[in-house]
Amino acid sequence: MIANIVVETFFKGGWVMWPIVATSFLALCVLLDRILWWLRLQSCIRATDQERAREALGTGDFATAWQLGQGTSDPFLLNLREGMTHAHTSMLAAMQLHATHLIEKAEARMWVLSTLITLSPLLGLFGTVVGIMRSFSFVGAEQLAAAKVSGGIAEALIATACGIAIAICCLLPYNFFRKRVSVLRGSLERWINHSELLVKSAKEHGCDVEAFAAGLRPPR
Repeated sequence: MIANIVVETFFKGGWVMWPIVATSFLALCVLLDRILWWLRLQSCIRATDQERAREALGTGDFATAWQLGQGTSDPFLLNLREGMTHAHTSMLAAMQLHATHLIEKAEARMWVLSTLITLSPLLGLFGTVVGIMRSFSFVGAEQLAAAKVSGGIAEALIATACGIAIAICCLLPYNFFRKRVSVLRGSLERWINHSELLVKSAKEHGCDVEAFAAGLRPPR
């Protein structure tokens, strides 16, 4: 019953409903992709190991901190491991570069949602114009076809409603994901800065991370 109503309403909306349905399907795919990505990222977080890595850095136990980044998918521990591996050149730059790649993955396909938020209402508005034009095309006829005029108005309203609904359904998740990206960026910045301070503190006590990184390089 409900399916019949949906199909009937779809066809009443006119041909503009086809691109509107395409945008809704694309939005659904992007939303599912982002939800799964963030769920996977959250499942990789190992707060206990992160604390152990910070303690190891502070005491100059670089081997333990580096090993904690092995066999794990925690993005922060991987970031630290990447930095320590390249400490002989620039640990800070290596960690920042790794963090940039992670942020790019977090922002992947967000531009699609941003585009759909603007595009969907425009498609609905376009459907409105088409429907109203269709209605006015019957006004000048010798006999006013009330059913055809009302059909054009219904087409306009249906297309507009669907376009706005898609924009609303995209806007809320878009802002949520943007906030998550902002929080992740801030967490990575704090992690990198804290790691740098811990490494400098360990260096003052005679523990040099650059020497440790040099030992990781295979002999030529």
